Amino acid sequence: MERGVMLAVCLLCWSCSVCVVTAIKRADMFPYGTLSGDLILAEGDDETSRVLSLPKPLYFYGSLFSQLYVATNGIISGQDLPMEKQYVDDGFPTDFPVVAPFLADIDTSGGRGQIYYRVTETPSVLNRVAQEVHRGFPDAKFTPTHVVVATWENVAAYEEQTRTAGPSNKVNTFQAVIGYDETDSYVLFLYPEDGLNYFGTRPKESYNVEIELPARVGFSRGEVTYLIFSRTEGPHYSVTSDEQSVKNLYQVGNTGIPGVWLFHTGNRYSFDNIVPASIGGLLDTPPTGGHGLSLDSTTPEYGEFEEYPDNTFDSDNQEEEDDYPHTGGDPEFQPAPAGGDHSESLQPASPDAPSSPSEDSGNQLSYGSEDVPLTSEPRYNSEPAERQYAPPNPPERVPEGDAQRTLKRQPQVPLEVVDVYPSHRNEHPHSPGGHVVSVEGDDVDFDTGVIQYTTENKETCARFQQQCSQNAFCSDYATGFCCHCRPGFYGNGRHCLPEGAPQRVSGKVSGTVTVGSTPVELNNIDLHAYIVVGDGRAYTAISQVPEPVGWALMPLAPIGELFGWLFALELPNSQAGFKITGAEFTRHAEVIFYPGNQRLSIVQTGHGLDDHNHLTVDTVVSGNVPFLPPGAEVTMDPFKETYQYYPSVATSSSVREFSVVSAERGSESFSFQLKQNITYRDCRHDNRAAVLETLQITMERVFVMYVKEERILRYAITNKISPVRVDPTGPELVNPCYAGNHDCDTTAQCIPLEGQVFQCQCATGYRGDGHNCYDINECDEGLSSCGAHSQCVNLPGSHRCQCQSGYEFGFDGRTCVDIDECSSTPCHISARCINGLGSFLCQCQPGFYGDGFYCSQTEGQTVRPRSQCEQHRDRLQSGMEQGGPPSPGAFIPQCDSDGRYQPLQCHGSTGHCWCVDFRGQERTGTRTPPGTAPKDCDRPDEPVRPKTHCEHHRDSVQTTSPGGYPIVGAHVPQCDANGQYTPLQCHGSTGHCWCVDGNGQERAGTRTPPGTTPTDCDKPDEPERPKTHCEHHRDRVQTTSPDGYPVVGAYVPQCDANGQYRSLQCHGSTGHCWCVDGRGQERAGTRTPPGTPSVDCDRPGEPERPKSHCEHHRDGVQTTSPEGYPIVGVYVPQCDTNGQYTPLQCHSSTGHCWCVDSRGQERAGTRTSPGAPRTDCDKPDEPVRPKTHCEHHRERAQTTSPEGYSIVGAYVPQCDADGQYTSLQCHGSTGHCWCVDGRGQERAGTRTSPGTPSVDCDKPDEPERPKTYCEQHRDSVQTTSPEGYSIVGAYVPQCDADGQYTSLQCHGSTGHCWCVDGRGQERAGTRTSPGTPSVDCDKPDEPERPKTYCEQHRDSVQTTSPEGYSIVGAYVPQCDADGQYTSLQCHGSTGHCWCVDGRGQERAGTRTSPGTPSVDCDKPDEPERPKTYCEQHRDSVQTTSPEGYPIVGVFVPQCDSNGQYTSQQCHGSTGHCWCVDGRGQERAGTRTPPGTPSVDCDKPVEPERPKTHCEHHRDSVQTTSPEGYSIVGAYVPQCDANGQYTPLQCHGSTGHCWCVDSRGQERAGTRTPPGTQRKDCDRPDEPERPKTHCEHHRDRVQTTSPEGYPIVGAYLPQCDAEGQYLPRQCHGSTGHCWCVDGRGQERAGTRTRPGAPSVDCDRPVPVAPTQRPESVCERWRTSLIEHYGGKPDAQQYVPQCEPDGQFSPVQCYGETTYCWCVDQDGREVPGTRSHDVVKPACLPSVAPPTVRPLPRPDVTPPTNTDITLLYAQGQKIGALPLNGTRLDATRSKTLLTLHGSIVVGIAYDCKENQVYWTDLSARTINRASMATGAEPEILINTNLVSPEGLAVDVKRRLMFWVDSNPDIIESANLDGSGRRTLFDTDLVNPRAIIVVSSTGTLYWTDWNREAPKIESSSVDGQNRRVVVSDGIGLPNALTYDSSSGQVCWADAGTKRLECVSPDGSGRRVVHPSLNYPFSMVYYRNHFYYSDWRRDGVIAVNKDSSQITDEYLPDQRSHLYGIAIATTHCLSGSH
Repeated sequence: MERGVMLAVCLLCWSCSVCVVTAIKRADMFPYGTLSGDLILAEGDDETSRVLSLPKPLYFYGSLFSQLYVATNGIISGQDLPMEKQYVDDGFPTDFPVVAPFLADIDTSGGRGQIYYRVTETPSVLNRVAQEVHRGFPDAKFTPTHVVVATWENVAAYEEQTRTAGPSNKVNTFQAVIGYDETDSYVLFLYPEDGLNYFGTRPKESYNVEIELPARVGFSRGEVTYLIFSRTEGPHYSVTSDEQSVKNLYQVGNTGIPGVWLFHTGNRYSFDNIVPASIGGLLDTPPTGGHGLSLDSTTPEYGEFEEYPDNTFDSDNQEEEDDYPHTGGDPEFQPAPAGGDHSESLQPASPDAPSSPSEDSGNQLSYGSEDVPLTSEPRYNSEPAERQYAPPNPPERVPEGDAQRTLKRQPQVPLEVVDVYPSHRNEHPHSPGGHVVSVEGDDVDFDTGVIQYTTENKETCARFQQQCSQNAFCSDYATGFCCHCRPGFYGNGRHCLPEGAPQRVSGKVSGTVTVGSTPVELNNIDLHAYIVVGDGRAYTAISQVPEPVGWALMPLAPIGELFGWLFALELPNSQAGFKITGAEFTRHAEVIFYPGNQRLSIVQTGHGLDDHNHLTVDTVVSGNVPFLPPGAEVTMDPFKETYQYYPSVATSSSVREFSVVSAERGSESFSFQLKQNITYRDCRHDNRAAVLETLQITMERVFVMYVKEERILRYAITNKISPVRVDPTGPELVNPCYAGNHDCDTTAQCIPLEGQVFQCQCATGYRGDGHNCYDINECDEGLSSCGAHSQCVNLPGSHRCQCQSGYEFGFDGRTCVDIDECSSTPCHISARCINGLGSFLCQCQPGFYGDGFYCSQTEGQTVRPRSQCEQHRDRLQSGMEQGGPPSPGAFIPQCDSDGRYQPLQCHGSTGHCWCVDFRGQERTGTRTPPGTAPKDCDRPDEPVRPKTHCEHHRDSVQTTSPGGYPIVGAHVPQCDANGQYTPLQCHGSTGHCWCVDGNGQERAGTRTPPGTTPTDCDKPDEPERPKTHCEHHRDRVQTTSPDGYPVVGAYVPQCDANGQYRSLQCHGSTGHCWCVDGRGQERAGTRTPPGTPSVDCDRPGEPERPKSHCEHHRDGVQTTSPEGYPIVGVYVPQCDTNGQYTPLQCHSSTGHCWCVDSRGQERAGTRTSPGAPRTDCDKPDEPVRPKTHCEHHRERAQTTSPEGYSIVGAYVPQCDADGQYTSLQCHGSTGHCWCVDGRGQERAGTRTSPGTPSVDCDKPDEPERPKTYCEQHRDSVQTTSPEGYSIVGAYVPQCDADGQYTSLQCHGSTGHCWCVDGRGQERAGTRTSPGTPSVDCDKPDEPERPKTYCEQHRDSVQTTSPEGYSIVGAYVPQCDADGQYTSLQCHGSTGHCWCVDGRGQERAGTRTSPGTPSVDCDKPDEPERPKTYCEQHRDSVQTTSPEGYPIVGVFVPQCDSNGQYTSQQCHGSTGHCWCVDGRGQERAGTRTPPGTPSVDCDKPVEPERPKTHCEHHRDSVQTTSPEGYSIVGAYVPQCDANGQYTPLQCHGSTGHCWCVDSRGQERAGTRTPPGTQRKDCDRPDEPERPKTHCEHHRDRVQTTSPEGYPIVGAYLPQCDAEGQYLPRQCHGSTGHCWCVDGRGQERAGTRTRPGAPSVDCDRPVPVAPTQRPESVCERWRTSLIEHYGGKPDAQQYVPQCEPDGQFSPVQCYGETTYCWCVDQDGREVPGTRSHDVVKPACLPSVAPPTVRPLPRPDVTPPTNTDITLLYAQGQKIGALPLNGTRLDATRSKTLLTLHGSIVVGIAYDCKENQVYWTDLSARTINRASMATGAEPEILINTNLVSPEGLAVDVKRRLMFWVDSNPDIIESANLDGSGRRTLFDTDLVNPRAIIVVSSTGTLYWTDWNREAPKIESSSVDGQNRRVVVSDGIGLPNALTYDSSSGQVCWADAGTKRLECVSPDGSGRRVVHPSLNYPFSMVYYRNHFYYSDWRRDGVIAVNKDSSQITDEYLPDQRSHLYGIAIATTHCLSGSH
């Protein structure tokens, strides 16, 4: 029925009042509420929502809006709203953009209603909006990508509180729905029945006037700008005009459904004003049957409505309708019969319900009383669908019932338009019986791979398990079987991959692409992809892409997006595509480019996994693409895309924008629309399998590039998959596993734990710690499941089984069965074929002659074709015949006269021989080494078997060290002829023999030692018992080192035949023997030393006693060092047979003996010295009394130092026989004696000096008075040091008989005397010097005056140390009788005298040296002049330590009477003298050692020259160790009088001499050993040639260890006088000799063993071509080898170069399997890096003969950037702009490409806008202006070896750098002039360097593994000091925090980022766990560092200590230096 007819009927019904006007129900509204994911607006009268950010912006009118706001008052706006009073009571237009479903003064306070809102991408909502739009706008091309739903539920109008009437119960419910795509937006207003109960609101300021303003419904654009600064009203549109029109909102509509209003509200290109829908005019009523609307349609695309505008129909007369869309008229596609139950009707929600049903509930909702579907979509439930599908190839027409039954079983695939094609059309070869699906009428087709089944032909695991992956299990279900991947693997069950392992993809690309008007054919070019599953990075490369299609295809990143979707990083509640599709699928995509409307079709077919578990995908492209200029750059922003999932198909649709920048056109913006379907084989038998309806793929980084020179097209994309609306970077997903910034290995899984904690777990098939994982070789470790006649092939993370030659897999896909070769008639027509196991035989028929493959009747006279052997042989020989280079040592097969392979083949060079089959394949087990008898190859051929476990074991034993030496002592298992372990195995080195089982495991109890009869291993095996404790003990003893060498001296327990410990055990190395118990524990008292009879361990065992204390003590003594050496001098206690201590114990080393008690404690008084009679320890022991206090005191007196020396002068108390203190105690050293009480305390007044009579200590003691203060003072003086030494010079106060201070006190050591008062305080003015009369202290004291300043000064001088020693040399000021300073002061120790003023300050110019007349200090003082520099220098010298001791050896400058430096200065301690200038600086060449005549410093001074390089070199040599010892053997260069190197230099220690040039560099060929004639260095120098390769090789060989010992066995190449390799080279240690070519490479076949005649190396050799210049690869290789010190470690990277100098396609880290592909310039090819054993298959990038000039390195700076991070990345410098402090990856670009360089250090000059860098490859320092087109400039290119860190001082216009090979720090002007060395000593491996211009300070790191440090100095090299040296490991990165003034570093060893103040204080950790930092800068509270683990730039916030940002360049390789570039110099910049 036409739309007009239907409308007329409807209007007729309405006019006749036949039809009832019915609005939509609440249940018909779009789902809303919290269950639908809605947000809720806060309650209130004037509330506005938080910003609702849109995933994609929408067009409203013609403007773009990316965010929306929902307001209480019934509106939605694109900008934040003003206060309601500015708009709520006004009509349209408004000042701001408005979508108004019901603009009125609404109030939800007090719980009066709720307002919900959300943005959604749910398919059911998108479907419904699409249907409504297509209904209202039939010609619209609209497919919504996003929908905004806002719902006002039961909201009330605002009512004034002053009104007397209570609040109204009237509430309204209405909804606004905004749907939009990339170009259009549409808005639906929905007003349900009973939804509107009030139609306007009163103004707030109505002043009791009864006025009500009707609600406004419509749209307003708001104010728009014109003429730049002017604004005017924008367009607006009103739906209502008065209250009646508001009442009509739910009674009528413009969509044909009452209450539903639709409007076109915006367009990208042109839009004037709102357009309402055009159905039915103002009043639409539903047809009789009502109109249904599907809410759960699963339409992936919406194109069907474009083709069929009216999808409504009447269920009663649908058979008469002809507008139902058919696609080919197939009768199977007729609609279902009427009355079918199509869906379940949902009941309307009550008005108080909080929300309506969720989006996922139900299938259909109706607008009327009946459920009539509005969609032509198929419904998938148990009932018949609206549209049914027929199989594509029905053999015959089936009855309807059968058809219905069959159709019910069809898979549930949602399709928009289904076209069923005949069997001959577009049938996919891999999917017979499938059907083809089309996106739109003109879209491409794709195959879903449908499987039909019935209960009769049900497939089960028993029949079809082979369809599952070998890493899957099969499960049967009611309707069939399904495959499921095992734990540790993922996929769809048919294909399973190891979890966590990276994945590779390979395939071909073909098709025709028209660029502009030029068609270009792509003929099976290679595609390779590499995906790091752990972080979702997918790299795709397409090779041999011709121009111009290579440039034009750059925007086609969707080619590589497929692999990103398959293996995306999974966020919670999501799964990547491979888990759904497996490895077999078909992807159809159509790309439409705008604005040109070019269309391109992409078809990608997955063909499964290849033999290496790599995914195989072929790609076909066809169509048109826009032309892009050559050299253009394409940039694509990150984006999100929603995938919708259905059974067997996934779909998506999106619009992408990209920008193109070219020299011709500048920057342009384009877009394309992508629609795609991915179909796959789905297993629906497992009903539990649930797939999310929609998932969101987030592509965070998209990088595209076309490399013209290599014709390679590259895509790099980082992918994450998650539920829709999940922000992958949100705070809930900060775990590194989800962020992708973890440090797990690429072959490991990142397992998120709580918070930011995660765990790294190696992928299935790998082992390791998760940070470093290695492949498990299942084949070698016996973990494979391969059966008979199959071979195990290891794969990364897995393995596969392959059948042996002559076998193939049987029906089950796993068992190998014989191939019947004869079925293919391989033999000659005159021969017969005989099939055998694994092979076949051709025999000529009787009467014919030949090999069976060619037979003739005449013997020997036929010309037969060349056989395979002859072709093989001739092919190898033809290369030589055509003049190619010979291949010495190549194997040439031998053929017999019939052309067949001779059964026995031998290799002419190696001497190995082996048997082969008829195909020339080696027969297993037949190879023999040279010198042994070859196998008999003519005996009948046994079936070829694979290597056995024994043979694998035998062949894997390492019998040769890496250096080629044989490894002695390694056990090599013996295998029999069948490859099985021989039953008896013997170790060739140790002589032990044992029996083994079939697995080679030792049989318990069969091991016999050497010299004994081996066990008979052939006797029937008794039931095997488990290993005993002894056998376990014996077997776990390590007798072989990890390197395979035998471990000598290890004790191996001996077990008997039953596996029990033998009762007598002996140590083979030491000879000790002992008895053990059943547990192998030594029995006490049974050990015997070597050479003594062993204990009889078999005598009846007495009850075993436990070890005694003595035995425990004895056995616990350590008599052997950890290295196994005996420890001499250790005391070992002696125990008797009962384990008790023998009474007499002696120390065998010292000879002392003593008696002990039963506990082993020494008995007092029994110790005797060596040689003295020993104490009789057996006499009855007297009762032992405890030690007395005196004896304890005496024994703890320390008479011996820790080193064992006697301590002289220690006081030892004397005890009597009872242990009591003797009453008289004397000090043996000092002679003092005194009486003591019973406690040993000195009795007061009894001490006598040496030589005086001692006090009688035995007379009765007078009543003791308490000690006086004087006596306490006296007794407290410490006269003995803690070690017991006498303290000489301590002052001891003197007390009289009553204990009072004697009035005159004298110091016994110094001789000073003074008077004291009653308290012992010195009386002022009474001190006399030694030799002067003492003051009469008894005369009456004059009134005491206060101390003067001089006296206080004098008394404060510390003349005694804290320990009481006299301080010699301290200056004590002299005061006169009045306490004033005497005018002349003299220093008693030094003899200097000087005049002082009244304050004691020295008067300038008055100091005289000892022995010279003193100045007359009393003459009038001349006007005082200020101190000169010399005097300030002299006075600042610290001659006294803080404790007051004189500092010996300090140089004190001498000044003349005018305060000027005397011209000659001498050091008083060392005796050196030198001349100085007026500033006191030493004049070069004037220093004389002590004892030599001094230079005449007064003769006219010649112009002073600076120190020469030789003098700097000589003076920097360290000849003294830090401890002050002379360093013997250091080479000190010799300089002549002019400071130049003497031509002949000799090493004083070694005697070698050599000639040097003016720079001190050795002249090649001039070195002579000691004792030989030295070279004449003065003869005219021949033009100096550079060192040759041989000399470089020879000089970098390390012949001396770091400790200085010679390294024995190092091979040192021999060079002739010209520096060329001698033709014959010999190894001095091994005696081997060989011939070499001009490059020093060994010539094959010329090596001879020691003692054998050498080959004549001078015979003619093919002349090598003229030597070409070193290539970039070779230069880089040489540079890095020198950087590594000539000996790279096994894991260090050294570039691999081809013979022609080009980079080898495969590059690896040293000897590891960490490899990647590179292009012709050595740049890593993204996506090729691999840890696998199998190296990546890399193709050469360029044909060797092609030589192209390198492109000119021009600077391309970023535009419109204020702050840019510059980073060095190998051969380029990259620019990464900052947006605030965020890394703006979208604008990153290459600043400068430098082919052949290794850029390491980088710095920036903000004044001149120039970037500086060091080049490790070219060994240069360079700069370039950051201006477009600028070229690099080389500043320094000489005498650089390994320049690394670089810094620029913008203030002083200087640059500084470190050279880590010679270990120096240098500086120069910014133009390279003024170069000088700052430091060349005490540096081991300087790395980073910075300069702080504001303070003029340098900081640098020294990457010394033994003693790392961070140092600083001034920019002129002064004040060098260590800033940090503790708690650091490998300080790589260094920067300066200008805000805090701290120095900060990042440490690759400790993994910490730390800061410290320049003085070493305030150290703090900013971040504790970095990955592998290299370089770092600071900017605005953030640290930015380059990271070698992530190969990117990481940002760390200083305050939060959190990593805030990350940038990973699309081309992954190490980043080196990093710097900040700014448009203006920053404050505090350095």
